[in-house]
Amino acid sequence: MPSRKRFLVSGGSGGIGAAVCHELATRGFCPIVGYRSNQFAAHDIAERNDGIAQHLDLTSGTSIMDAVDHIEALTASDANDGGALAGVILCGSPPLALAPFGKITTEDLQLQLQVNVIGPQLLLAELVRRCFRKNKEGIVVGVLTQAMGQNKDATHHGHGVASGMGAYVIAKYGMAGLLELLAADYPWLRVRSVKPGYTETPMLQAFDERFLALQREKQEFLTPQQVASLIVEEALAP
Repeated sequence: MPSRKRFLVSGGSGGIGAAVCHELATRGFCPIVGYRSNQFAAHDIAERNDGIAQHLDLTSGTSIMDAVDHIEALTASDANDGGALAGVILCGSPPLALAPFGKITTEDLQLQLQVNVIGPQLLLAELVRRCFRKNKEGIVVGVLTQAMGQNKDATHHGHGVASGMGAYVIAKYGMAGLLELLAADYPWLRVRSVKPGYTETPMLQAFDERFLALQREKQEFLTPQQVASLIVEEALAP
């Protein structure tokens, strides 16, 4: 039986990441469940979706390189049988620390940038060089956030940006820039992004329940499964 094409999902043991792994599996792909610390959950998700658990700590260059080594070896051995790496979906994100601009801590900003920008840059650079470049094809999807607000021109800033979400929003803008440059330097890659709104995941624990109640009156919160469907649809769109 031919091997299934694989997708690496960073943050694959989290709420949205786990749902993405399941959605990929239902569409015939093999999810590589990237995880930092929740090994038990990652292996459970991999087992339930006939995937592979892969340690991937985006704050550690050593962990990133070890993961790429393993993925390169794994996909190279199955490439002729259809098991190549089809793409990467960036779902990993640290816990949300709420803070206005003037109270963002250096530690939180460093962590958010490491997981959303610095780690993914190294990961993608290596995967492009070692997995995607040979056939000049691959898919990269970054999970951004509606908290970034609407597109703005060079003279009007802050339109619709969610105040108080501190380093998280800054880092997601960093990821958006990373994806733009990736697409410019490798036009044969299919580089996409999605901006989900409030989603029923543990990240909501950072907010006061009264605030969440007000937001739920304004809009229906998404489920991880709904977001996963949007992400995979975007990944597979022509």
